[in-house]
Amino acid sequence: MHEFDVLVVGKGNAALCSALSAHEHGVKVAVLEAASEEEHGGNSRFAGGVMRFAYETVEDLRRITDVTPEEEATSDFGTNTTDEYFDDLYRLTAYRTDPDLSEILITQSQDVMAWLRTKGVKFLLNFGRQSGLVNGKRKFFGRMPIEAHGGGAGLVDYLDKAVKAKGIPMFYDTRAVSLIYDGIRVSGVRTQQNGKIVDFKAKSVVLACGGFEANPEMRTRYLGPGWELVKVRGSRFNQGDGLKMALDIGAAPYGNWSGSHAVGWDRNAPEFGDVSVGDQFQKHSYIFGILVNADGKRFVDEGWDFHSFTYAKYGGEVLKQPAQFAWQVFDSKVTKLLRSEYRIKMMTKVSANTLEELATKLEGVNPQGFLKTVREYNASIKTDVQFDHTIKDGKCTVGIEPQKSNWAQPLDTPPYDAYQTTCGITFTFGGLRIVKETGQVMDVHLKPIPGLYTAGEMVGGLFFFNYPSGTGLVSGAVFGRIAGKGAAEAAKG
Repeated sequence: MHEFDVLVVGKGNAALCSALSAHEHGVKVAVLEAASEEEHGGNSRFAGGVMRFAYETVEDLRRITDVTPEEEATSDFGTNTTDEYFDDLYRLTAYRTDPDLSEILITQSQDVMAWLRTKGVKFLLNFGRQSGLVNGKRKFFGRMPIEAHGGGAGLVDYLDKAVKAKGIPMFYDTRAVSLIYDGIRVSGVRTQQNGKIVDFKAKSVVLACGGFEANPEMRTRYLGPGWELVKVRGSRFNQGDGLKMALDIGAAPYGNWSGSHAVGWDRNAPEFGDVSVGDQFQKHSYIFGILVNADGKRFVDEGWDFHSFTYAKYGGEVLKQPAQFAWQVFDSKVTKLLRSEYRIKMMTKVSANTLEELATKLEGVNPQGFLKTVREYNASIKTDVQFDHTIKDGKCTVGIEPQKSNWAQPLDTPPYDAYQTTCGITFTFGGLRIVKETGQVMDVHLKPIPGLYTAGEMVGGLFFFNYPSGTGLVSGAVFGRIAGKGAAEAAKG
């Protein structure tokens, strides 16, 4: 029997923030991780590492990372004011995001970034994937000028070092199977460890072990038919265990249980995430080309907005297509604009010097349907608007469905490149209802469950239908810090 004040279940960003926060408040903490030490880190380890937080000035950015006078003079960092952040989150979630939770997320986002820095996390200016040179000045777009050094894996490594430095014990290969619950309060976790049942006692438990994205049965049950067919972008250990344990004792489900973060992912990527490749199986430059299905037809507005605001829902649109795949097609005018993931070795790519030749290489696609689509698309593009990849330029199509709202350019300059994608699921939106100030889980009668807290992906009510890029890691840190503090204060009585 192991006894602690606070147990944290999971070892991704939210869990580690919970552990550090609880430790800050003077209690004895332990972390339980289902994965081995080699595979630790949850979905956070597979994230790209961009961080969406509220900021207005370069001084706000300097709270998070070093910005040299030269970088300041040669850069346009834009802003992500609290109003802009609210507008984006509300717009993308069809105004369903919980107003109290979203206010906490947004208003505490910058402060939690500064807090992460005090824990040893290093951040960098996001030059690689969210900026471009405009008239000799680097412009950041998508309202995300900062990323974690080393991406999601780097973030986990920094937090891991911080937890180890505090002497917080971490138990690997320790899968939580149920909560120790007497009908009144949670007093620990029953685990499966090396083929044995091992109980961990605690005064408070923080569940921060992710959603059910790696569980095909739960995906099909909650997300719908066909979702058993997707690739899993991240950890194979996110089986919904924490959610099931909480629901089993009467916790209140909350949020968009039929929704998820799902992206365009390489058709031939492995079943689960590969840490050596990270997030590079994704293909997010579709805004500069067209997406076609097996019939050779377009099926989404590729230019509705920057990819940061569409990528998390367009994976689901690919899943709806015949045989669950799509090809992203580009010509050489935009080659230099394609993100780094289009230059890795492990990808499904074909090239050709003519559209007719390309049509024969698009595996699974009707060649004549594709050529017809391209002809109609090329003929529909407004010619009186200048292409500008750094803004929503309004260079659109007219008279075809679906319209392309921005960045529409004819496919007319060889060579042509195409990349085959399918749907890759990142995380699920459904979670648990919490007391916003403490992270304490509520039961189905909306009463707090003594001893039970949650953070990260398991917090329901933030995301519906869609998702603004970079919000997940920040949300995990914000509510991880809150849950750790709430659990610690409850443990101290």
